[in-house]
Amino acid sequence: MQATNAPIIRSDTVKINTESVTLALPSIGEAAVTEAQAVAIPPVMSTENRVQLLMRTGINKNADWTEAIHYDVRKPNFVIIHHTAQHSLSQTVRTFQLEHTKVSAHYVVGKDGRVVQMLNDYLRSWHAGRSKWGNITDMNSVSLGIELDNNGREPFPEAQVQSLMTLLDTLKTKYQIPFTNFIGHADIAPTRKDDPSMFFPWKRLAERGFGVWYDESNLVPAPSNFNHVDALRIIGYDVTNLRAAIIAFKRKFIVTDVSEVLTEYDRRVLYNLYRRYF
Repeated sequence: MQATNAPIIRSDTVKINTESVTLALPSIGEAAVTEAQAVAIPPVMSTENRVQLLMRTGINKNADWTEAIHYDVRKPNFVIIHHTAQHSLSQTVRTFQLEHTKVSAHYVVGKDGRVVQMLNDYLRSWHAGRSKWGNITDMNSVSLGIELDNNGREPFPEAQVQSLMTLLDTLKTKYQIPFTNFIGHADIAPTRKDDPSMFFPWKRLAERGFGVWYDESNLVPAPSNFNHVDALRIIGYDVTNLRAAIIAFKRKFIVTDVSEVLTEYDRRVLYNLYRRYF
């Protein structure tokens, strides 16, 4: 008998209850509603998938591709502190999740000390905007942004300050961030921003190693050839708009007087700080 390669066809002998199938099927109207609901739900892409997509767009399509195994991701070297100028932590979280706002931060700290992380530390947040510190003009690429739930007209609660310092200690240790690199939004954008406000306890933070403060017991007069413009620039301020730079400096270190004029006391403070950098 000659062998054949014909396929074997099997039939399923299980009977189907057609009545139950018919009852399970939705009506045309119900199907239309279900389909409309499905279309209305936007697809959600995880942070990891978005990062992978960005990495793939950076691959040269005209070259052969094979991945190396030795590399690093972005390492933050600054921490920029903000106040939200909003009315609640939840409002700020919502703001950072709306498509049209085009703004974000890595962390938001509530009045009660609750910390919400909104971006991985290694990702570039949109918190600094148009800014400059020293020679750096893209602060978003080198910094972490921390927003404090505060409307800008009220003191920062103790629970919030304590929680912030715990977070800063973690970030400083993890990324080896220099103590001079803990600064405020107003420092890097003096013509646009005033946060964190005059209520923010910069002296307390500096005593814990987060930022710089002057030695109040050693405020010697500045020498006659002291150049306050160069001093502000060496500290990091953008002196293109000198008036704005002076006001930002005084808002942070003088607090009680934010005029654009440097008094003798202001010059002593600036000289003392300048000597920490130069």
